[in-house]
Amino acid sequence: MIIPCPYCGPRDLSEFAYQGDATRTRPDPSSTDEAAWQRWVYERKNPAGWHREFWQHSGGCRAHLVVERNTLTHEIGKVALARDAHNAAPAPGRPVPKEQAVAPAVEPSPKAEGRPVRPRKPAATPRKRTAPKGTST
Repeated sequence: MIIPCPYCGPRDLSEFAYQGDATRTRPDPSSTDEAAWQRWVYERKNPAGWHREFWQHSGGCRAHLVVERNTLTHEIGKVALARDAHNAAPAPGRPVPKEQAVAPAVEPSPKAEGRPVRPRKPAATPRKRTAPKGTST
Protein backbone atom coordinates (compact mmCIF):
# COMPACT_ATOMS: atom_id res chain seq x y z
CA MET A 1 0.00 0.00 0.00
CA ILE A 2 1.33 3.45 -0.93
CA ILE A 3 0.40 6.46 1.23
CA PRO A 4 0.97 9.95 -0.23
CA CYS A 5 2.64 12.08 2.47
CA PRO A 6 1.91 15.82 2.06
CA TYR A 7 5.60 16.60 2.67
CA CYS A 8 7.51 13.62 1.25
CA GLY A 9 5.25 12.42 -1.56
CA PRO A 10 4.13 8.79 -2.14
CA ARG A 11 5.76 6.38 0.32
CA ASP A 12 5.44 2.69 1.15
CA LEU A 13 3.31 1.54 4.08
CA SER A 14 6.45 0.31 5.90
CA GLU A 15 7.38 3.97 6.61
CA PHE A 16 4.12 4.62 8.49
CA ALA A 17 2.71 3.65 11.89
CA TYR A 18 -1.05 3.23 12.39
CA GLN A 19 -2.29 5.49 15.21
CA GLY A 20 -6.00 4.61 15.40
CA ASP A 21 -9.49 5.69 14.44
CA ALA A 22 -9.77 9.39 13.51
CA THR A 23 -13.54 9.53 13.96
CA ARG A 24 -13.74 8.97 17.71
CA THR A 25 -14.29 11.77 20.21
CA ARG A 26 -12.62 11.57 23.60
CA PRO A 27 -14.72 12.04 26.73
CA ASP A 28 -14.22 15.21 28.73
CA PRO A 29 -11.01 14.70 30.79
CA SER A 30 -12.78 15.84 33.95
CA SER A 31 -15.62 13.36 33.39
CA THR A 32 -16.18 10.61 35.94
CA ASP A 33 -18.57 8.70 33.66
CA GLU A 34 -17.04 5.22 33.78
CA ALA A 35 -19.19 3.95 30.90
CA ALA A 36 -17.91 6.73 28.60
CA TRP A 37 -14.28 5.96 29.48
CA GLN A 38 -14.95 2.21 29.08
CA ARG A 39 -16.22 2.86 25.54
CA TRP A 40 -13.27 5.16 24.76
CA VAL A 41 -10.58 2.74 25.95
CA TYR A 42 -11.96 -0.66 24.94
CA GLU A 43 -14.72 -0.45 22.35
CA ARG A 44 -13.70 -0.16 18.70
CA LYS A 45 -15.75 -0.27 15.53
CA ASN A 46 -14.54 -2.36 12.62
CA PRO A 47 -16.08 -0.59 9.62
CA ALA A 48 -16.17 -2.07 6.14
CA GLY A 49 -15.59 0.55 3.45
CA TRP A 50 -14.31 4.12 3.68
CA HIS A 51 -12.89 5.12 7.05
CA ARG A 52 -10.73 7.92 8.48
CA GLU A 53 -7.60 6.87 10.39
CA PHE A 54 -4.63 8.52 12.10
CA TRP A 55 -1.20 7.52 10.74
CA GLN A 56 2.29 8.81 11.54
CA HIS A 57 5.06 8.99 8.93
CA SER A 58 7.49 7.49 11.44
CA GLY A 59 10.07 6.49 8.82
CA GLY A 60 10.18 9.93 7.20
CA CYS A 61 9.11 13.43 8.19
CA ARG A 62 7.30 12.13 11.33
CA ALA A 63 4.15 14.08 10.45
CA HIS A 64 0.81 12.95 11.88
CA LEU A 65 -1.76 12.39 9.13
CA VAL A 66 -5.44 11.64 8.73
CA VAL A 67 -5.82 9.08 5.95
CA GLU A 68 -9.15 8.21 4.36
CA ARG A 69 -8.83 4.52 3.45
CA ASN A 70 -11.15 1.86 2.12
CA THR A 71 -10.80 -1.00 4.60
CA LEU A 72 -11.95 -3.56 2.01
CA THR A 73 -9.65 -2.64 -0.89
CA HIS A 74 -6.96 -0.59 0.95
CA GLU A 75 -7.48 2.19 -1.59
CA ILE A 76 -6.29 5.55 -0.26
CA GLY A 77 -8.70 8.45 -0.76
CA LYS A 78 -7.71 11.71 0.88
CA VAL A 79 -4.66 12.42 3.05
CA ALA A 80 -4.28 15.53 5.22
CA LEU A 81 -2.07 16.69 8.04
CA ALA A 82 -3.77 15.87 11.34
CA ARG A 83 -3.56 19.48 12.50
CA ASP A 84 -5.53 20.56 9.40
CA ALA A 85 -7.82 17.54 9.13
CA HIS A 86 -10.20 18.34 12.00
CA ASN A 87 -11.96 20.69 9.56
CA ALA A 88 -11.44 18.60 6.42
CA ALA A 89 -14.30 16.79 4.72
CA PRO A 90 -13.97 13.38 3.06
CA ALA A 91 -13.02 13.13 -0.59
CA PRO A 92 -15.86 13.89 -3.03
CA GLY A 93 -18.18 10.98 -3.80
CA ARG A 94 -17.23 9.03 -0.69
CA PRO A 95 -20.07 8.33 1.73
CA VAL A 96 -19.38 8.99 5.38
CA PRO A 97 -21.55 7.61 8.19
CA LYS A 98 -23.42 10.22 10.21
CA GLU A 99 -21.24 9.71 13.30
CA GLN A 100 -18.13 10.47 11.20
CA ALA A 101 -19.47 13.68 9.62
CA VAL A 102 -17.21 16.71 10.03
CA ALA A 103 -17.24 20.42 9.18
CA PRO A 104 -16.72 21.66 5.58
CA ALA A 105 -13.34 21.16 3.92
CA VAL A 106 -10.55 23.71 4.17
CA GLU A 107 -7.85 24.51 1.66
CA PRO A 108 -4.64 22.42 1.95
CA SER A 109 -1.92 23.85 4.13
CA PRO A 110 0.25 26.32 2.16
CA LYS A 111 3.29 24.93 3.98
CA ALA A 112 2.73 21.51 2.38
CA GLU A 113 2.52 22.93 -1.16
CA GLY A 114 5.88 23.08 -2.91
CA ARG A 115 7.90 22.40 0.21
CA PRO A 116 11.31 21.01 -0.77
CA VAL A 117 12.21 17.60 0.56
CA ARG A 118 15.46 17.65 2.49
CA PRO A 119 17.77 14.71 1.86
CA ARG A 120 18.55 12.58 4.85
CA LYS A 121 21.95 12.87 6.44
CA PRO A 122 24.11 9.78 6.08
CA ALA A 123 24.68 7.79 9.25
CA ALA A 124 27.82 8.83 11.10
CA THR A 125 30.68 6.34 10.90
CA PRO A 126 32.29 5.51 14.23
CA ARG A 127 35.77 6.90 14.82
CA LYS A 128 38.68 4.54 15.10
CA ARG A 129 40.05 4.53 18.63
CA THR A 130 43.68 5.48 18.91
CA ALA A 131 46.04 5.32 21.85
CA PRO A 132 47.05 8.62 23.51
CA LYS A 133 50.39 10.10 22.43
CA GLY A 134 53.39 8.78 24.26
CA THR A 135 51.91 5.35 25.00
CA SER A 136 52.44 2.12 23.19
CA THR A 137 49.92 -0.61 22.57
